[in-house]
This record gives sequence, structure tokens and C-alpha cells, in this order.
Amino acid sequence: MIRHPGNPTILPAAPLVPPAARSRTAGGLAVAASQGRFALQVCADCGRSQYPPREACVGCLGARLNWRDVPTGGVLSAASTVRISSDPYFRQHTPWRMGSVRLDCGVDAMVHLHRDCAVGGRVSMVLKLDKAGQGVMVALPETDINAMQSDPKFRAFTCDPAGRRVLVTDGRTTFGQAAARALIAAGAEVFLGIAAPWHPFPGQNDLPGTPMTLDLTDGISVQNAAAAIGARVDIIVNTSGYFRPGAGDARAAMEVSYFAALRLAQLFVPALQARAGDGTHPACAWVNMIGINGLVPDPAASLASAANAATLALVRALRPTMRPLKLINAFVGPLDDQWHQALPPPKTSTAQFAQAVIAALRDGVEDIAVGDIARHILAQWHDNAAITLHA
Repeated sequence: MIRHPGNPTILPAAPLVPPAARSRTAGGLAVAASQGRFALQVCADCGRSQYPPREACVGCLGARLNWRDVPTGGVLSAASTVRISSDPYFRQHTPWRMGSVRLDCGVDAMVHLHRDCAVGGRVSMVLKLDKAGQGVMVALPETDINAMQSDPKFRAFTCDPAGRRVLVTDGRTTFGQAAARALIAAGAEVFLGIAAPWHPFPGQNDLPGTPMTLDLTDGISVQNAAAAIGARVDIIVNTSGYFRPGAGDARAAMEVSYFAALRLAQLFVPALQARAGDGTHPACAWVNMIGINGLVPDPAASLASAANAATLALVRALRPTMRPLKLINAFVGPLDDQWHQALPPPKTSTAQFAQAVIAALRDGVEDIAVGDIARHILAQWHDNAAITLHA
């Protein structure tokens, strides 16, 4: 049993989740929220937007309802505050504001309401993943860019690293070091994992955060690290992986990608999940750096494609069982590192990766593409997966 790191006599609050029952059609809201989009069903026959999600158009009864991005503006028509709830999750979070918003796209929706939204005023709508992994509508002030963090109750929709302790798993790489520096700048305390610290590597004399021995290819090393800091970590950013082009060692590729993630899931994530209801800054997220070739195989990087595909399958299979944690996939294209020197730009830089991870945590999204190539491939895959697989 995971106890409070500061006082072992205190047990953390149970990591409860909101009601999760949804129709299969409503899953489209969760998909859009995981990508940071505001999308609703739009009828292909009459062009009418739909909410809540449904099987047939409310206007013409047409069955061709496609998920499309729609305008995010609206007007708050009415508001109410829930002070008593029979649901265990909301009982811990009352009072909770709800409101009815008339969206610019023509639909009325009952939404979660930020404390600064006023009846009759303009609001900006976003889709967020709640602690159960379901897409929900949230109305925010139109002009407050930090609205999600300024309302303590709405921080539950995000994973802002400020005030949290983060483990970055691979500090031997420039990408791990850059992520650690960005997290520290964002207000986090960082543990930086270093495999084989006795072996020289770039940047070893100017490491950010608190370096510690951690080799994700060694089960004993992971077990020791989990025993030392597992009960204190709030976010894991896994920068270990196999991103090299060409042929190589298949076993090594799987060790640093799939089996590394599996060891984290077995030895670190249970403690993370147990502390997901702990205080004002609970444990909240596990980020994995995954090559976009794990989603769309690249013939020039067959081993990397297989290793990243296995890691992606593992994370997606674990995601429903690890709520209320957010499992974030940070898809990257060819990296700006020594393994991709022969490739022309664009390549994913360390700064791009670090900034994207911070943004994903603050926005609470679960699938991001880092760099031009990853964004292009992911967009094509969403549009038509068959095209990307045969391109």
C-alpha cells in the first residue's frame, strides 16, 4: 500500500473517477479531446451540428454524421452550482458549476463551467478528458488563457507540472536533458534517470534536476529506483526508445522501447495510480516518447517501427485500466541527433519535444505529434489510415 511520502501514517485519498458510462457514438468526443480539438458531429446532408452525439441527424434524419472541428465560441445562457452530489467523485469536488451554453455552431449544451464565466457573456469552449478518460465540454472565459489552471477544480482536467515531481527516464540523451530543463522551468522538481553513469556521455557535467541511476533495460535497476522514489513521483516522462534508422539489434530495440515501458508499467505506474487522488497536486500522467513509425511503419527503419509499434500497443492497451492517470503518446519523427545526420530537414529538435511535452501536460491531451513530419503523418493517418500505410 502506497502511503503519504511526508507522513507514513497518512493514507492518500482514493483515486476516484467521474461516471464513465457513454454510448459508442459518444467516444468521438474523447478522441477529439485526446487530440486537443473541439469537434462535434456534422451532418453531411444538411450541415447541421449535433449534440449530444447521436446516430441520426436531428434536422433531416440523415445517417452520415462526420466528426468535424466547429467554432469554439458561445454564449452562457444559464448557470447553476451543484452543492450536493450522490456521485463519490463529485462529492469530493463540490461546489461544482454547470451551465447551459448556446454554441456559435447552433447547438445548446450542458457544460462544466469555469468560476469566472458570467451568464449572458461570451465563453470559449474546449473538449477535455475527464479522470475517467471521457470527453466532456468545458466553458472557459473568452480572454483568460490560463483559465484551466486558475480554477483549482479545473486543474483535474490537466496535468500542469508546476509543483509536481517528475521522473525523466533517460538523461543520457539530449532529448531527456531538454525535457528535464523545460520541466524545471515550468515549476517541477525533476529526477533524471542515468543508465551506466560511469560511461561518458554528452552533457554529463551540466545535468538538470537530481540525477539518479536508472537503466530501463535492467529490471533490478528499475526496481531499486521505484523503491527509492516511486512513492514521490507525480509524472513520468519516458524518453527511452529506439529511434534509429536502418537495421540493428532487434532484441536491443525491444529492450529500450517495449520492455522499458513494460518495466515502468509494472514497477512505477501502480504507485503513480495509487496517488492519483492525493492532495492538490496528485500524481497524474505518464508520457511516452514514441516514433511515428510505430503508427505508420517506415521501410527504412523496420526495427524502430516494430519496437515503437509494440510500445504504442502496450500503452494503448493499458490506458483504460490506469485511470485516472493520463497516458500521453508524444509521437516524434526523425530526430535531430547523431543517428539521423544524413537526413535533410525537417527533423524533430530537442526544443520542439520539450515544449510539446509541457503543452500536452498543461492541456491534458493524450496524443500529440512533435515536429513537422510527425504532424503531417498523424494528420494523414487520421484522414485515411490506408493511404499512409501504402504511401
